[in-house]
Amino acid sequence: MIRIVIADDHAIVRGGLKQIFALVPDFSVVGEAANARELLAQLQGDTVDLLLLDLNMPGTTGTALLARVKALWPDLPVLVLSMHNEPQLVARAIKAGANGYITKDCEPSILLAAIRKVAARGKYISSELAENMAFAALPLALGAPHSLLSDREREVFRLLIAGKAVHEIALDLGISNKTVSTHKVRLLEKMNLGSLVDLLRYAMEHELLV
Repeated sequence: MIRIVIADDHAIVRGGLKQIFALVPDFSVVGEAANARELLAQLQGDTVDLLLLDLNMPGTTGTALLARVKALWPDLPVLVLSMHNEPQLVARAIKAGANGYITKDCEPSILLAAIRKVAARGKYISSELAENMAFAALPLALGAPHSLLSDREREVFRLLIAGKAVHEIALDLGISNKTVSTHKVRLLEKMNLGSLVDLLRYAMEHELLV
């Protein structure tokens, strides 16, 4: 039996995953979490064979949350299930300790195969993501300005181009408005951009809008 904890801030996503897993005899959902606090509490209370993790949740999020989980439970297999397929983000997740990475638009058969592989202490990444990462590793891609951003700056960048205001980003990430503004200034400086309009234009040119 593969005992799974689902971490995703969308109840409808968690519900859909549980419906899929209910049809698999050797899968059992032993817990679910909508934010970082719930996830850490859930992992302390149950014996888990695999964590299915969305990187975008309220509070500690992204690769910072992943790294924290792996620091506390280094032997816990973690499969990231994300809406994002940017090569840099995939690479950062793997570096932070993810044992696998798939996107939410994958077929259910891919999801089940990935869970089995990762739960068995293997590694899993789809061929499409692996191909994208290979191309992103070319020297030109490595020199892209957004590749210089820190984990937190990347989170703020993603939310800014999604149209969120500073106070909304602060609420999502559990940090102050001032801290968000500081990250915004720093990421614009690193990317040599002068305004939010420039940032949006950059995101469009690099196909980073989701």
